[in-house]
Amino acid sequence: MTTKLLFVCLGNICRSPAAEGVFLHLIEQRQLTDQFLVDSAGTGGWHVGNPADRRMQAAARRRGI
Repeated sequence: MTTKLLFVCLGNICRSPAAEGVFLHLIEQRQLTDQFLVDSAGTGGWHVGNPADRRMQAAARRRGI
């Protein structure tokens, strides 16, 4: 059975994409990717279509995520 997990924040450009990335990284390390369906979303529509915040992306890259 697949577990569905949705990370939510206000704009979906920093916190929820970061949480999604960290979680995906952890389940990949444990070879559990086939057990989860993971996504992120925002409660507001201000940043629809925009990429994740560049500073958050840089911080994730520095940590190998």
